[in-house]
Amino acid sequence: MKNQADRKKSNGVESVRIWKARNFIEEHSGEELSLPKVAKAANTSANYLSEKFKEATGVNFVQYVARTRFEKAARLLREADLRVSEIAFATGFQSLSQFNRIFKKLAGNSPTEYRAAARAKTKRRRIAS
Repeated sequence: MKNQADRKKSNGVESVRIWKARNFIEEHSGEELSLPKVAKAANTSANYLSEKFKEATGVNFVQYVARTRFEKAARLLREADLRVSEIAFATGFQSLSQFNRIFKKLAGNSPTEYRAAARAKTKRRRIAS
């Protein structure tokens, strides 16, 4: 019998396994991640995690990992003086072309364009202050 905390409740509280998986992805997003590796960290099977992860998050495992990496990369582009390629690899993308493709899909512009726009916005705020 499953532990009650391990089941997704009807009030929207996510299961412990999904919570563990999401935390593992967040903490290890800069590393190579696979569904079996995350499932093992969450003490569940890859098949179970794949099915329940999408139910809980609304996106599949691959999309969730890409979004997590994108969010970290976007923050680094705004705040750090690292090269785009350094950010891509530091956030777990396997290639610069993969990073550029996913970033443009999620942000609507390239990493370089995103950084320029973010810096221009910051500069305008400083001038307005």
